[in-house]
Parts: sequence; C-alpha cells; structure tokens
Amino acid sequence: MNVKAISHVLVASVNGIPLHTQEEVLDPVDLRQRACMELLRQAAQRDGLLSMDDDLPRSGVLSQEASDAIEQWLDCNLNVPEPTEEACRRHYAAHAGRYRRGERVRMRHILFAVTPGVDVSALRSRAESCLLDVRCHDGTGGAAFESAAGELSNCPSGQQGGDLGWVTAEECAPEMVRELFGQVEIGVLPRLVHSRFGLHVIEVLERDPGSQMAYESVEGAVQHALRQQAWVTALRQCMQVLAAEAVLHGVSLDEAQSPLVQ
Repeated sequence: MNVKAISHVLVASVNGIPLHTQEEVLDPVDLRQRACMELLRQAAQRDGLLSMDDDLPRSGVLSQEASDAIEQWLDCNLNVPEPTEEACRRHYAAHAGRYRRGERVRMRHILFAVTPGVDVSALRSRAESCLLDVRCHDGTGGAAFESAAGELSNCPSGQQGGDLGWVTAEECAPEMVRELFGQVEIGVLPRLVHSRFGLHVIEVLERDPGSQMAYESVEGAVQHALRQQAWVTALRQCMQVLAAEAVLHGVSLDEAQSPLVQ
C-alpha cells in the first residue's frame, strides 16, 4: 500500500462522507462531534428535509440549511414527554439546594491551570498530591493550605492564601457550582474539582444557605430542568440508533454519552 493510500485510510467518515481533510488532526471529542452532526445531516437528507445537494461541511461547519433541517428533524423525531406535576415536585424535593435564593460560600482554592502543552497526567498527579497533603492538615489552622496556595496556585489569589472570599453561584464556573452549592460540607473538599480553568483544590470555610424558594415560584424552572433531562435522554437514544445503522470509519460512537450533550 502506498503512502497516499495509507493517508486516505486515516480519514474518518460516516457512510463514506469524510469528516475532515487529511491535513486536519482532531481530538476524539471533536471527531465524535463531527460524526454525530454528520449522522443528523444525513438523516435530514434521507427524510427529505434537506437537499441531497447540500454542501458538505467545511472544517465541521454546517450550512445554514443543514442546521435548520437538523433542528426540524430533531423536533419531529425526539420523543420528549412533558413532565408531570408529581415528577416536578419530586425533582424539587430531591434538589432543594438548587432552588435557594442568596446562597453563598466563603472559600479558598489552589488552581492547577490546564494550559496549552501542559502534561495533564503530571498536572493531575501534582494536584492530587497537594489535595492529600492539605486534607491531612485540615482543621489545624489553615497554614498548610495557605502555604500550598502561595507556592503552587496558578491563580493570583494564591498570594492571599487562595482566599476568594464570599462567592455566589452566579460568580462561579458552572462546573464548580455543582460541587459547591446545595451541599453541606465544610472544610477541604475530598476530591479535585474540575473546571474550564483546570483542577482546583477547594476548601469551604463557611456557608450561608440563603432562603428556600417556594415550589410555586420556581415551578417553571423545575419543568425546564426536567424537559432538558428528557431531551438529553431522547437525543442519546436517537444517536445510538443512527450510529448502529451507519457505516462508520475511523470514529467510534459506542460511548453511552454523545458529545453533543456533554
């Protein structure tokens, strides 16, 4: 087999449609993202919602016609039931911490930033070692945490021992909100917290729980949350069916979670 043929083999495709050029190098998440969108684009074509002459995506960018057709196809094919009041009230009771007004936490952190070219495995190892060390000294006055923040943190707050003061959910990255709010833990959190900025060792110093909002005042938000959960479930099931019916080359969609909904 010549070099040209080998290069061609390395181009991933969905039902013969290439997902990238031979020059493009995609990480697995981006590759699966393109594969999912191409499956949906082809489904829209098959059902007559999009012209068979639609321009192929360039660098993963769909035509406006394809985007509109995919949205229409999903509206027609995803079975998203309306949440019942009983389901909404169960969700509200199980996630009461999400529906509080004025909740705050006083916290400090040590940030291990993920930057271009960083060895993520080595970074995680350093972060986990730091977490273990500060947890061993938790409750001894905080000197170990302050020292580690000053020495290791990639955040300017490291010069103040990692102190971020009082913060609300609106002031935090969404990934951190899930770990920090609606909880009761005080002290160093037992696991690293991942965010778009990197890996965080976090200590919660105090909590102000705020006030619980009545179900009636957040009913719309609860309904929206359950609709979104149902939509995500339906989309995952749909992508599994489309992938099972397709000829995939150079890309795997066996993962339970589609990158479209992560």
